[in-house]
Amino acid sequence: MNRNCLFAIIAAAIAVQPLTAETTQKLSATKANDYALVYSLPLTTVDITIETVKTVRTPGEFYNYAKRILNIDDPVAEASVEYTLKSVTVTTRGVPDPDRRYAVKFGSGSTPFMIMSANDVPLAINTEDIRIPKADPLPVAQEAAPTPLQTEAARQVMTEEMLRSQSTLKRAQIAAEQLYALRQSRSDLLTGQADQMPPDGQAMQLVMDNLNAQEAALTAMFLGTEQVSTEVKTISFTPSAADSDISSKVIARLSSVDGIVDANNLSGVPITLTYKVVSRGEMPLNEKGAPLPFPKNGFAYCIPGTAQVTVAYEGKDFAEKTVNIAQAGIDYGMAPNSFTDKKAPAYMIIDPATGAAIEIGTK
Repeated sequence: MNRNCLFAIIAAAIAVQPLTAETTQKLSATKANDYALVYSLPLTTVDITIETVKTVRTPGEFYNYAKRILNIDDPVAEASVEYTLKSVTVTTRGVPDPDRRYAVKFGSGSTPFMIMSANDVPLAINTEDIRIPKADPLPVAQEAAPTPLQTEAARQVMTEEMLRSQSTLKRAQIAAEQLYALRQSRSDLLTGQADQMPPDGQAMQLVMDNLNAQEAALTAMFLGTEQVSTEVKTISFTPSAADSDISSKVIARLSSVDGIVDANNLSGVPITLTYKVVSRGEMPLNEKGAPLPFPKNGFAYCIPGTAQVTVAYEGKDFAEKTVNIAQAGIDYGMAPNSFTDKKAPAYMIIDPATGAAIEIGTK
């Protein structure tokens, strides 16, 4: 094969980073396997990672007296759960394509080898330098922090009189009295008028932190609480080779009370995906502009196409990304003797998401 043409079709512009987290296996062409390596090129799967915010609001025990006793106008009056969409991240990965399985046979006595991923997608041939395209960082689910009523301070403010009283109004009045007393104590500490001052700055901070936590707990008994957490769910979409323009496909729905639900669950608002092929991979050309033939018994790799993926919700595009897609590409190959050249054997580093050549060179 013309080497200039070969290097012209390499996706040299792809940004790469070391692959460290994935378990790999090394397969060698030996007499035992008749000097042949068998592998499958990948299909490209598009992963849509959806991050939602969950807000849980809970009324305080004394919310009915919030206005009357503390002059709080807007306490939480009704328990509720609400989900909102925070972010959408689009990434790609490769899965073996059973319809694109290849066996490449090398000359006897040669020792080429292939590095395979844990799911049997080729990563490299004749080199252990494994790399993958850089991907956007994915969100991580975050648990909600404890409310002021779930802290030790909340237990400290529950006096025996509050626990024994059968009247909600009486308990609310006691809580309010404690709240005013705490605020006075804090004011006395800050102005230096307290009967007993902490011995140093660290002790002062500990006392103030405890007073603030107790005040927050007493206030929450009237105002109510709000807990915020995030949830993350990934939905996968694997286009076919025939897909070129998919518009507003419902991939999931967001329910305001249940979070991410299935696409057919009408309790939620649709989250849609639009997939449009921008370019398709083409066979490389020789100097005369004619397509180069696939080398006999060649080592196959993919010249991918590109597609634009857009994820929308309530009329807003939350993610828009152009990605390389194996299904929009074409398979080409290198002559097997390139990898067994005694003077300068070739190597190839492969994109596991598409089967494309990230780098081709000689040792």
